[in-house]
Amino acid sequence: MPYLLPEGADLAGARATLDEHLDLHPGRVRTGTTTFYDTFDGRLHDAGFTLRRDQRTLTLSDRATGETLAEAPAPNASRLFAADVPELLHDVIEMRALTPVAKVQTRAQTLAVRNEDGKIVVRLTVETHEGLRGRLTATPVRGYDRELERVLAVLQDWPEETTPLVDEAVAATGAPAGGHSAKLDLTLDPDTPANEAAAIVFARLHRIIEENLPGTLEDIDTEYLHDLRVAVRRTRSLQRQFKSIYPPRLQHFRDEFKRIQRETGDLRDLDVYLLDFPALRASLPEPMRPDLDPLRGVVETRRAQALLRTRRALRSTRTQDALAEWLPFVTTIPTADETVHELASVRIAKVYRKMVKMGTAIDDASPATDLHELRKAGKELRYLLEFFASLYPAAVIKPFVKTLKGLQDQLGRFQDREVQATTLRELAPSVKHPATVMAMGVLVDRFIKEEALARTEFADRFTVFASKQQRTVVKEHFG
Repeated sequence: MPYLLPEGADLAGARATLDEHLDLHPGRVRTGTTTFYDTFDGRLHDAGFTLRRDQRTLTLSDRATGETLAEAPAPNASRLFAADVPELLHDVIEMRALTPVAKVQTRAQTLAVRNEDGKIVVRLTVETHEGLRGRLTATPVRGYDRELERVLAVLQDWPEETTPLVDEAVAATGAPAGGHSAKLDLTLDPDTPANEAAAIVFARLHRIIEENLPGTLEDIDTEYLHDLRVAVRRTRSLQRQFKSIYPPRLQHFRDEFKRIQRETGDLRDLDVYLLDFPALRASLPEPMRPDLDPLRGVVETRRAQALLRTRRALRSTRTQDALAEWLPFVTTIPTADETVHELASVRIAKVYRKMVKMGTAIDDASPATDLHELRKAGKELRYLLEFFASLYPAAVIKPFVKTLKGLQDQLGRFQDREVQATTLRELAPSVKHPATVMAMGVLVDRFIKEEALARTEFADRFTVFASKQQRTVVKEHFG
């Protein structure tokens, strides 16, 4: 457990205080910049890790105890990805970039504690940080547990660290220690007029868009665009579902958010292909895997072009004006007659019944577009349940969302495989290597088979979603 240095103490002062009780042998004083890293959405913070860079070394630590978990050479790059950091973090950060969240000027010194025989029994690391309170960490030497207890007894009046250094350093920058979440996390009053509650939801979504816009334009990692697009899509959904309480000018904003979603779509589709590329390659017979590599170059070229178009669209005066004018519009309309609970319940019940009607009409002869439309309606229902979850008992919402998610996942697999197969067919003329085209053909064949399999699963998933029990729940709680 790290300790805080006495108030106002520097390295010399801390050492002088400890010298009164311990036989210390100081190492050299090291100075430099300590840089802390995390993802934009705070994945290391949430997982209980701290990643810091001191000169040429990355150190991964446990947030709670300060224990060093791994060390690695620090690459000469401002953004770190999974390949740059200890393996322990690969599943934590996934596709996200680790970027500096705080930097502090640090002076550090190791103090070796020796026993009467002159043997090192404990190592103390003392650090001071410009503008922040200093820390001390005690590291035991194997076999000297009793001596460690004696050292800890000396430190018993020193306050233990309750806030990790990284959190203090991030707070000093004005940023949230846990990063910028794209979750809604809303608690609404059921008696609030529908327009006022909707404005709260719209404001949260607008903030997510604004927070993720710079990272999208800088192309830091693919999740900035993903989270921006989800917030745009959610905004469009609530615009549709609550359109009855807004004046005709709402249509202008509906058109603008639809345009933003459309003009960012190609880039996102290509991002997904590149993210999935290792898995696609690995799914081929081993002798064919290298044959697929030229496809990556084709996709990367198209992505570069799509990035330019996306940047142009998002930086345009038209987009900036639409985003700037949107919140003033939704916060200045007359008060609605309906409460948010009343309108949300009506919309949830209506979309559910619409989905039941659509799904019941689907059979083996139905075109793929029917399943795609059902998937879109499912997103509408899912967003309504997310927006207004706080208005209903968790025992109702959670099972409802779980059942809906099961259906959405099945419909998603069906559409994804169809889109992937279509995209590979469209890319084929751009590929100059016959072996690559053959490898792509193998993937297309697999996607078609998986699409067919996903379709056979539809009936079972839909039966659960449209069951008598589920219809009764919707009727009782949403009317």
